[in-house]
Amino acid sequence: MDKQQITVTSPLLPPLEEFVPYLQEIWDSKWITNNGSFHKRLEQALSEYLGVPYISLFTNGTLPLITALQALRVTGEVITTPYSFVATTHAIWWNGLTPVFVDVDPQTGNIDPDKIEAAITPRTTAIMPVHVYGNPCDTARIQALADKYGLKVIYDAAHAFGVTVNGKSILNEGDMSTLSFHATKTYTTIEGGALVCHSAEMKQKIDQLKNFGFAGETTVVAPGINSKMDEVRAAFGLLNLKHVDEAIAARRRVAEKYRAALKDVPGIRCMEDIANVKHNYSYFPIFVNAEQYGMTRDELYFKLKEQGILGRRYFYPLISSFSPYRSYESADPLRLPVANRLADTVICLPMHHGLRELEIERVLEMIVGED
Repeated sequence: MDKQQITVTSPLLPPLEEFVPYLQEIWDSKWITNNGSFHKRLEQALSEYLGVPYISLFTNGTLPLITALQALRVTGEVITTPYSFVATTHAIWWNGLTPVFVDVDPQTGNIDPDKIEAAITPRTTAIMPVHVYGNPCDTARIQALADKYGLKVIYDAAHAFGVTVNGKSILNEGDMSTLSFHATKTYTTIEGGALVCHSAEMKQKIDQLKNFGFAGETTVVAPGINSKMDEVRAAFGLLNLKHVDEAIAARRRVAEKYRAALKDVPGIRCMEDIANVKHNYSYFPIFVNAEQYGMTRDELYFKLKEQGILGRRYFYPLISSFSPYRSYESADPLRLPVANRLADTVICLPMHHGLRELEIERVLEMIVGED
């Protein structure tokens, strides 16, 4: 079989013939950044598509996390998960705050609400959970704890574009939610991100913070940063929004094929869809039990890689094991047994709308073996 590389992700690219007129419009307008026409149109379109009242676009997915903490004036300690991309914790560090890691749920990979309360101290002011792989967190229990102790809740929803629970967007949970529109995501603006909030006043504050803190031509009200999305990427995103439902449907078909083929393979566990949740199929993680499967996670990972199948050990290593954070008391591996087990056993298989049937079969052949 063809040994051409199969990547874990592939960007959602709009048809070139659709994109060219948008580029021409930008060229003719001579307005290429700073709240231009396409920027405004994309914010409106995303607000409607996602079912959120207020959304602010950013140049990437990390800066919304940093800005959310700043906008909510979070201080002291922030309870978060070690099982995420490192940007989640970096955003806490960049605000001069202390991350406090707690363990995760073994089924979803999300922060475990049962572990949060014990981690709260007088210095705790916020919780930053992650909707891992697009699986919704237990938002009701997290919010109950936040209300009990007067904490802010910021959801890292980088994987959760378009995800709903009982028909309602999970992006409306907590005080804010952040999104990533990186090229590896289900929906992309090449690089980009967004911050969802609940009031016009807060959106105005966010928009000021992402533009150096300017509140007018000659007035700066806060030490903001430059994190604006330009017109080219906004146009790219506006076009991609027209095709994202088709891409999600294609990803779902890939997920169904993977699950059907792997469900009876000893030592391989797949995450199942959650009832009443509209998933976006951002990733397809499997977890390898070496004793049952007869091969370690890393052995399988490198076997796939040797055959040009580029999976990803996502998330490995844990954030808490990286040098900037491993000295924290909460980073002790003994406190994070589930997160460590997931990190040591996970492989995200290739999952994107462009996967061909033969490519899916090739991936599965390497895992299941030939008949």
